Amino acid sequence: MENSIKNSSAPHVGIIGGGIAGSTTALHLSEQGFNVTLIERGNGLVSGPPICHLHAGGNLYREISQQQCLDLLRQSIDTVRLYPHALNVRPTVIATPVTDKGEPEALLPRLETIQNAYSELVEQDERNSVLGDPNDYYRLFYRDELEALALSTQSKHPVTIEEWLIPFAKHTDLDKLKFPIVVVQEFGLSVFRLAASATLSLESHPQCRLLTGCSLDSADFDGRRWNLTYSDKNDSKYPLEVDYLVNACGYRSGTIDDVTRQPQKRLVEFKSAFVTRWPECEMHWPEVIFHGERGTPNGMAQLTPYPDGFFQLHGMTEDITLFRNGLTSSDENSSQPRLPKELESKITSGWPEVVQVQRTTLAINHLSQFVPTFSSAVEAGKPLYGAQQIPGSDPSLRAVDVSFTDNHYARVEIVKASSAYQAACKIAERVRHLMGFGRETEDPESIETMHPNHLVQNAQTIEWKAIKLATERGYPEALAKIPG
Repeated sequence: MENSIKNSSAPHVGIIGGGIAGSTTALHLSEQGFNVTLIERGNGLVSGPPICHLHAGGNLYREISQQQCLDLLRQSIDTVRLYPHALNVRPTVIATPVTDKGEPEALLPRLETIQNAYSELVEQDERNSVLGDPNDYYRLFYRDELEALALSTQSKHPVTIEEWLIPFAKHTDLDKLKFPIVVVQEFGLSVFRLAASATLSLESHPQCRLLTGCSLDSADFDGRRWNLTYSDKNDSKYPLEVDYLVNACGYRSGTIDDVTRQPQKRLVEFKSAFVTRWPECEMHWPEVIFHGERGTPNGMAQLTPYPDGFFQLHGMTEDITLFRNGLTSSDENSSQPRLPKELESKITSGWPEVVQVQRTTLAINHLSQFVPTFSSAVEAGKPLYGAQQIPGSDPSLRAVDVSFTDNHYARVEIVKASSAYQAACKIAERVRHLMGFGRETEDPESIETMHPNHLVQNAQTIEWKAIKLATERGYPEALAKIPG
């Protein structure tokens, strides 16, 4: 798909990679009046690693710093304002198993800090209240309260936190947990509705040209502009000149650093999540996190709900979501870390069915130790999988966005999807400063004002497009549907 650019006087930005990072950057820059050419080697946008959780506070990650949590909170709020129809509204339960070394109370100082920060953001701008009332950002529940809720019946459309907790209270083995449990307003993010929203906007935007099924062959900076050569799926080659170049290739960012001769140290980690169906349970579940030590047999278990009885599972063990030798590093010869052949093959050629069934079964068993009735769930589709880059050498890094060089070159180095918009904003500011280009707006700090073409989309159109994308990519429609 390709559309022509109409404003020839604006700076021209080339973006390599159409994942969440590249698509969001293209969307933001186009809306700011820049000319954008987005080159994506795949046939569609936003089809990389699994995205399911907003991370509005980082409570899944006990090991990261408080500052990273606050950064993720602010970034997540901006992401929801940019992609409002990608949000799956339901709370997240954070539970600590009795086998875990941690204590539930250890989260409380962080939660209070995040709640206060959220309150301040809402006071600054009511449009930031996308996570609900700041006073309800988190709640604690003890065993007697859960036992009482287990006797209740959930309404068809749960509203209160207590209503959302009923299925958890009914089906979880409470003997396996420490108390209190925490319920936090960290919502879900639909990768398919996010992909649909970005695709619909960029396909029709007059400032953006999409080149899907294309790959970058060469790139040379002459001191003023980048001279690129790219190939289409028929191996025909084309020249392209841009004023600024953005590397948004996700885990393949090192390959573009090599082509452009802009070295960078980074890690790459392969991960997967598994699609299951539990038709016996017809209630509306919250997302549930059972904490655990990463990489051990007791690693975190994550249950992400979707409509029609579908659930996505993570198990942070090497037999489920993580992989032995799945974390690799770049070296002095290349900025691109090399994954083992069997993992790279999963990305390029898909999963062997026997491995897919085996890991999905292990994921079901891992979750069932806390939710025994979930043992009747079945495999319901191919895994959601991919590799993510982590700039530098710290594998626990989560809140990071973009880095720049002097050669009109930027790398979008996000680990979490919610960081993409902040990276895009920093790139726009950088290019505007270098090129002396900008446009006046009545409300320059409003995300809604800055994206008028994008935010006219409606939920029904996005859902229809998302269902089409999910089907084309071989996933159940339920993963694209709006819950409720």
